[in-house]
Amino acid sequence: MIQSLLVKNYAIIEELKLDFSEGLTIITGETGAGKSILLGALGLVMGRRADNKSLFLKDKKCIIEAEFEVDRYGLEDFFEKEGLDFENPLILRREISPTGKSRAFVNDTPVNLKLLQLLSGSLLDLHQQFDTMDIHQVSFQLRMIDALSGNRKLLVGYQDIFSKYQTKKLALSNLIERQETSAREIEFLQFQLAEFNETDPQPNEIETLEDERKSLNNAEEIQRSLGAAYNLMMDADNAVVGMIDELANKINQVKNLHPELSGLNARFQSVKMEVEDIASSFDKIVAKTNHDPERIQEIGLRLDALFKLQHKHRAQNTQDLLDIRNRMNLELEGFGDLQSEIDEITKEISTLEKTLKAAAKVLSDRRKKHLQPFSKKVVAMLHQLGMEYAQIKIDQTPLDELSSTGADLITFLFAPNKGSEYSAIKEVASGGELSRLTLAIKSLVADAIPLPTLIFDEIDTGISGDVALKMGHILSELADRHQVVSITHTPQIAVQADRHYFVYKQPEKNTTITNVKLLNEVERIEEVATMLSGSPPSASAIENAKELLGV
Repeated sequence: MIQSLLVKNYAIIEELKLDFSEGLTIITGETGAGKSILLGALGLVMGRRADNKSLFLKDKKCIIEAEFEVDRYGLEDFFEKEGLDFENPLILRREISPTGKSRAFVNDTPVNLKLLQLLSGSLLDLHQQFDTMDIHQVSFQLRMIDALSGNRKLLVGYQDIFSKYQTKKLALSNLIERQETSAREIEFLQFQLAEFNETDPQPNEIETLEDERKSLNNAEEIQRSLGAAYNLMMDADNAVVGMIDELANKINQVKNLHPELSGLNARFQSVKMEVEDIASSFDKIVAKTNHDPERIQEIGLRLDALFKLQHKHRAQNTQDLLDIRNRMNLELEGFGDLQSEIDEITKEISTLEKTLKAAAKVLSDRRKKHLQPFSKKVVAMLHQLGMEYAQIKIDQTPLDELSSTGADLITFLFAPNKGSEYSAIKEVASGGELSRLTLAIKSLVADAIPLPTLIFDEIDTGISGDVALKMGHILSELADRHQVVSITHTPQIAVQADRHYFVYKQPEKNTTITNVKLLNEVERIEEVATMLSGSPPSASAIENAKELLGV
């Protein structure tokens, strides 16, 4: 329940404070005095957008602060979930700086507008004729029917399962996508590996083949050079080996004459053996090196295949190719079989879907039981409010797929006049009709939906006389169970007030400001009489006002 509203530096309000009580609070005043501005300020506390254009004094910040009694409304879990301290009373505050920057607070803790909207939506139901027309919304219409049907716990359970169902469906979609992607990747890897396996590179093969081709292409020069070298080392008249033997013999003749000569002689023998071994190696290379055009061609073809694979995979050498092939094999092994996982999650989805369909049918059946009785009550109330030919019916349409609220769509259809076709409320209801519809519907569901405070702005648009009196009685009866605030131009509604505020404009120097006054009994008679006949009120209007007020 809202206890007070403080407004500073907003629109044409410099500063004012309203205190609210239980029951019905009525706000009246002359046109343009600022009655709806109060609700605009309250809208800011409910998280609506704002800018610095709404500032009264452009160099000072605007502050809107609302205090609520919240002990009875079970909001502790909400506060715990959002990490806020639960306090009673609860204070919601909005501040708008001269630069247009806006800040929101819950009990002095900064919060974002979304959280403010969620919280205030649990405390206030604000109806403004050309603003919040929530009875137009299919989601709100369904919420009302579910409230009347007592579906809250069932719907919470259904939505918990539906959330799991949606999560599983998303997981299945991702698995199928992964499987399709894997299939394409596996096919591509297998194609590439087939090329590798067909070429089948061996360790150091490119380097070895290039060396061999180089030798074969230069076979004659190798034979000629190495043959000549062998001859110089072994067979020529002045062969290196012969010269080494001769030198060794010379040293051998005097080796006992000097202590170092024995060692030098041994080194000569070692050099001879090394030269002979080198010469033998030359001879072997010459023996096996032949110019072989067929082998050269064979090596060329093989290198072409290896170079093609090397270029395709941007490899630098044979080892790079082998590493790439190994990596591809590992990637191929890494693709597990997703089909078993897909089959498992498909079964889980099927089980959840059966559970959901069963719960959705219960929801639908419970809703169906209340559609006709509720529409009859709304129609009866509309007739009381002067809409004698108005009719409303509620369509329940099966959905092709499960939704977060079940398997059907609830739509309110309205026919305002005799012979009118049923259409969506937003398409056919005028301002006055919408006001009466809103009052009728919300008064019937207010006990089922937790709406601590209901606020109506000019709900009496387009009505007067007996209809206005009946509307006043409905508001009064509603105020027996809920806190109700109503801005009205109609005396028949104003007289039902438990607390009556009068909004007026007050000229000051070079500006005009809005003030609010809580009326006493005498002042209420004067205001109601003025609403009946104009200012100043006539004597008969004053008597009529007293009669309406029962004083």
